[in-house]
Amino acid sequence: MIIILKQNASKADIAKLEENLRADGLKTNLIEGVEKSIIGLIGDTAKIDLDNLYAQDVVDSVQRIQETYKNPNRKMHPEDTVIKAGNVTIGGGSLQIIAGPCSVESEEQILTTAAAVKEAGATMLRGGAFKPRTSPYAFQGLRSEGLKLLIKAREQTGLPIVTEIMSADDLPLFEDIDVIQVGARNMQNFELLKELGKTQKPILLKRGLANTIEELLMSAEYIMSGGNKNVILCERGIRTFETMTRNTLDISAVPLLKQKSHLPICVDPSHAAGVISLIEPLSLSSIIAGADALEIEVHCNPQKALSDGGQQLKPEAFNEIMKKIKSLCGYLGRNLG
Repeated sequence: MIIILKQNASKADIAKLEENLRADGLKTNLIEGVEKSIIGLIGDTAKIDLDNLYAQDVVDSVQRIQETYKNPNRKMHPEDTVIKAGNVTIGGGSLQIIAGPCSVESEEQILTTAAAVKEAGATMLRGGAFKPRTSPYAFQGLRSEGLKLLIKAREQTGLPIVTEIMSADDLPLFEDIDVIQVGARNMQNFELLKELGKTQKPILLKRGLANTIEELLMSAEYIMSGGNKNVILCERGIRTFETMTRNTLDISAVPLLKQKSHLPICVDPSHAAGVISLIEPLSLSSIIAGADALEIEVHCNPQKALSDGGQQLKPEAFNEIMKKIKSLCGYLGRNLG
């Protein structure tokens, strides 16, 4: 339920209304907008007396929300959320390009790749230190050592870091990480989501490969209900009957999520396609669809990559894509970075 407040409502009257609502066992979320302010209510709103609410001088109107997700819901928060990550902001009209290797493999590899993507125009650095792999015999990442190398790359390039967490037990290791990524396989790891909700770190939440948009928003609800409102939703392709690509990019998810949620949207064209030749058109189409960020895999020597070498761009290819991204942003009137 949302309560739309009158424009002349005083802060004292609003605070008193919130106090009364909380006394009824409800959580309140005051959103002060440019044109109007609202109070979002979370909890059992069935017992609320609507006549009593309308009798309050500060109340303009009341609307019930049917969706089970509340915190990410645009009805609860009409204006777009902008999230600060290091020295950049995600959302609000600008476009962020998150680029880097699938896995952090060595100091030379991550520093070389980080310098290359920065020169090409990337605004954030991605790299996996903890790697969820289908095979238990595949490279699992450098773990804590990988995080240290990412931090070193940030020191040299100034690029904020995005990297994946797999267990809540490892959360203390991520204290100096700018954006914590929750991978597709962990989208419904609810105990992990609860712990991330206790932090104030920006969370890049990837859609599961067989999950609906509503399920993605409910996973965001888990994080946000814990107090952490800094969630970025990521479309990374879903599993369909098609076999020519690794996954199928659900491009319609971008404008649909924009309608349903106020949270920033990221698209990962590398995992969506798994095919290098498709990364450019999927990136450009995602920008046109309204994505706030792209996450693109780049490796200084993909032929020798320890994971997903077939979908990682060489720096030269990434540079060419960035030229087209910059041109498209200029045409659309969007700022890069």
